Amino acid sequence: MSVDTGCTLNSTGGRWILFATILASASAFLAGGAVPVALPAIQANFGTTLNGLQWVVNANLLSLSALILIGGAMGDHFGRKRIFILGMAIFGASSFFSGLSPSLGMLLGLQALQGAGAALMIPQSLAIINDCFIEAERGRAIGLWAGISGGIAALGPLAGGWIVDQFSWNAVFFLVVPLSTASVIITLLFVPVTRSEKGLRLDWPGAILILVGLSGLVYGLMTAPGMGWKSPVIVASLSVGICTTVFFIFFEMRQRQPLVFLDIFKNPLVTGANIVTLLVYFGLNGVIFFAVLNLQQVQNYSPTEAGLALLPPIILITFLTWPAGAIADKIGPRLQMIIGPIIVSAGMALLLTGGTKSNYWLHFLPGLSIFGVGMATIIPPLTKCALSVEPKFSGSASGINNGMARIAGLLAVAILGAAVITTFRSHLGITLLNSSLSNQQQQLILLQADKLGGITIPNTFSEAIRNETIDIIRSAFISGYRLAIAICAILALGGALASLALIHNEPNKIGGKQ
Repeated sequence: MSVDTGCTLNSTGGRWILFATILASASAFLAGGAVPVALPAIQANFGTTLNGLQWVVNANLLSLSALILIGGAMGDHFGRKRIFILGMAIFGASSFFSGLSPSLGMLLGLQALQGAGAALMIPQSLAIINDCFIEAERGRAIGLWAGISGGIAALGPLAGGWIVDQFSWNAVFFLVVPLSTASVIITLLFVPVTRSEKGLRLDWPGAILILVGLSGLVYGLMTAPGMGWKSPVIVASLSVGICTTVFFIFFEMRQRQPLVFLDIFKNPLVTGANIVTLLVYFGLNGVIFFAVLNLQQVQNYSPTEAGLALLPPIILITFLTWPAGAIADKIGPRLQMIIGPIIVSAGMALLLTGGTKSNYWLHFLPGLSIFGVGMATIIPPLTKCALSVEPKFSGSASGINNGMARIAGLLAVAILGAAVITTFRSHLGITLLNSSLSNQQQQLILLQADKLGGITIPNTFSEAIRNETIDIIRSAFISGYRLAIAICAILALGGALASLALIHNEPNKIGGKQ
């Protein structure tokens, strides 16, 4: 595969290439942050249920998670520039038409298509950086990509809320169209063409297998909290997903031209980076998900206030990933990959100190800030290690690592959600038995246990009983919240151990030295 590996951050071409990849990634991140803010307006417009609103987000995430490996491999086989442009075009067009959707069904279909576009676009973004920049500056380029993209993403909730207030829910989907359009134009002008080697063919049987396998796993994990883990649909979905994924691995090991070149995992850097990604991003998604619920349902923050409360780690990640990448270029990835997860775990541990009446400056800000510093420390060396492969396999490596991060998020919400609900329900039941509430009043509350801190207290409750019930619900929530955060902190420490065992400072690529 012919690529231009001479770009630097000081060259005109290098800066434009980096700008194109930042715009593409930022458009995906911005949409992910802005769309959820518009959900209440979408619900009012279509009169849909909570489940319908969930699928506005889930339709996009499901197709993205299931297709991202295929998207990465397509870049390896058909050329990164070509697939990058195709992905951005699909992403931008589906986002634009989502804003024109006359029905919820059409909106869901277009959001699934948007996720497919992102699955083509996102792996190429990192792979293009890996191909085009010289080794000495690759970590800094990745740091800038992650930091600036993250900074734009931080504007998502605020921008989405403002747009809904000033215009309508439709306009939120138009938000990313200028970014994706600009990225396509810059890519056409400045990103070098990469072509697959003669004789290479896309592994369509493998593509179908991994699509079915990941779809089964992702659908099962995303739907199980609502339908129940013992539901025949969930059992069948997870069974098909697991069996098909296992069969895919054995199938790929026997292919001369596989969809995913599994030999890249012979490099301990690639293996270690993906293990750390799974563990640390599990914690990242778990902390953000339950911190938002805590802030709004227990601490009585408004959505805007909760979004502002979570800005410190995003700001720190934005501004510290670039210097963290520069340090990794100089000293190698090992030290940061060990220390970073420890810092992340320490920040999570500090989040355990708050209760039902937490002080933001004492119980949230310190932990969130340390957590952000740790993530900024990890991201550049982790991404660089995950891409420690020959250029022709960069798309597959990027797709695998991006897929791992998203699967980590799905696992976090599904597994931690089940654990929190179980703990919440148990604590709630025991506390209610010892309360002043009548048996009938207790049942009215217990029947809503799956809502966690969003339980609706009946108007028939007296003021004294209402206040007592609120305290009981909040106390039960904090018990579940602490369990979730503790699990996240432990898994982050596991990331440090994985780095200690697998990450070193002399990355050797499959097929030769870097």
